[in-house]
Amino acid sequence: MKNIFLLFTIIVFAVLACNTKKAPVETASPAPPLIETVDPADAPPKTWKEHWFEHVQLLNRIYYDTSVVVYYDGDVKPTVTWPKTYMAEAWNYTKKVYGKFGDDSRLFVIYHAGKYGGGHPGTYLDAGHDYRNVTDCGANDLNAWVTGVDNDIDLSTHEIGHIVEGASKGVKESPAFDIWHDSKWMEIYQYDVYLGLNRPADAQRWSNKMMTTTDNYPRAGTQWFKNWFLPIYENYGKTKVLNGFFTLLSLYFPKQAITVQGKNYQQYTRKMNFGEFIHFWSGAAKADLAPLALAAFGSKDEKGADWAPMLAKAKTDFPNINY
Repeated sequence: MKNIFLLFTIIVFAVLACNTKKAPVETASPAPPLIETVDPADAPPKTWKEHWFEHVQLLNRIYYDTSVVVYYDGDVKPTVTWPKTYMAEAWNYTKKVYGKFGDDSRLFVIYHAGKYGGGHPGTYLDAGHDYRNVTDCGANDLNAWVTGVDNDIDLSTHEIGHIVEGASKGVKESPAFDIWHDSKWMEIYQYDVYLGLNRPADAQRWSNKMMTTTDNYPRAGTQWFKNWFLPIYENYGKTKVLNGFFTLLSLYFPKQAITVQGKNYQQYTRKMNFGEFIHFWSGAAKADLAPLALAAFGSKDEKGADWAPMLAKAKTDFPNINY
């Protein structure tokens, strides 16, 4: 009887031991299902194939929100993250000052490394960049854009300024471009952006640099920032006077109707002369800026023509601009 009881005990123990070993397998939770990230229907494309100028890169979207969409080519280091915040701040400030630029609230921001040194813009009024507001910045250094300071933000901000001058108030083109060329408007625009974003060190750094900058137009030794834009900015309303210039252009300078993607916009029909330039800035400042222009530029335009008769005619041609 003892042997039978012992045998029964051994069998029961063995069964229990087997059940114990199987328990972890039987009670283990299943692996979580794989979740594939799917963009919302209105999300910007994850890739974008360039088709402008010499650019042929396949761009990868690395970030987007309601303010910016950021794309890098394959050589930009993934550790570069500052454009997500800085470009959104600069773009939102720009829209606050100058108004909206098309129906899409976002700025499409592109960076290249090891190629395409320099930058260029695109606007919602042009097919070249698929009707998007774009800043496209490149650098020949493969380690470009890693700091997010100095030239990194200077060049990036500069390109936003071109969107302002070329697409403000629903009007395409920049009538003043042949007068201030590629960079003079940007000098004051960037200074204002740095101040507006509460970046006093950058504003001071930029001002120091611009105060010593000279150009050969309309005459040799011209200091656009020091002798023209900064006095206007400081004495006649800061952001208000900057925006006022583009507002007056959109109201009174010659335009024609255009259709862009089925929507009605306008386009300036010609460039302005130097007298008109002074007249419209005087209207924005609500002050006669002819004495300031004479001190800053001399009495002739870039082609050597006297601008005083042009200014007199501008006052007749655009009588709604008062100062």
